[in-house]
Amino acid sequence: MVNLGQFIASDSMICRVDPRIKIVSTVALSLLTFRANWLEVYLISLFLMIVMRMAHLKFRQMLSAIKPLVLFAALFFLLHLFFTDGTKLLSVPLLHIQITQEGLYRGAFVAWQFIALVLSGAILTMTTPPSELISGLEKLLYPLKYLGLPTQDIAVMVSMALRFVPTLLEEFDRIRMAQSARGADLHTGKLTQRAKTTALMAVPLMMSAFRRADELAEAMEARGYHRGPRTALRELRIDGQDFAALAWMLIFIALLAISRVYVN
Repeated sequence: MVNLGQFIASDSMICRVDPRIKIVSTVALSLLTFRANWLEVYLISLFLMIVMRMAHLKFRQMLSAIKPLVLFAALFFLLHLFFTDGTKLLSVPLLHIQITQEGLYRGAFVAWQFIALVLSGAILTMTTPPSELISGLEKLLYPLKYLGLPTQDIAVMVSMALRFVPTLLEEFDRIRMAQSARGADLHTGKLTQRAKTTALMAVPLMMSAFRRADELAEAMEARGYHRGPRTALRELRIDGQDFAALAWMLIFIALLAISRVYVN
């Protein structure tokens, strides 16, 4: 099982690209996703599938990574579906709600935006080792150092937060299986009962998170971690394939700009 934020080692071209290029491309793609129109939806979706193919990421792995967040995408879809005014398609008199054509379109669009953002971040973390992710963030945040901000510490915190995502998901799965083994019913019964049972798992999950954070702090202290300038085992260098990846991203952005002019 592959969790969100977990690195998958491979010899693909995407894995060999400089992390700074991948981080900047992910941010740019996220901004483009927020401003996408109906034609750009297809182009961005196609682009993500091509990158997944080039990164040797299987559809099953990506589905496993985004599975915990599918519920949020469904929630966004339902909120827009039931609470957007427009041309009525279907009404539910008992619940005093109606489904509109605009709500259906907007709900599907927002759900797609959320899934596309999650996929972009998942591709970044799955194809970039945590150490390289830290180095890339440090280099990109370096200009903020002149403003007195601890850029290296910020990069370490962001990397640890991303690394804790798959760890917490694995811990949640263990707690869920332990609760099921003790007789907790998580899949049947009323929705309120299942929600209450799931909420009870939040306490051991939080306790586990605090314990892991304490262990991590002790391990970093034992290894002499301290604030201040540090060297890197592998210095980042941008070569020909990095410029090729950057040019490919710029061509895709230009293609989206042309499509926007065509649609408008």
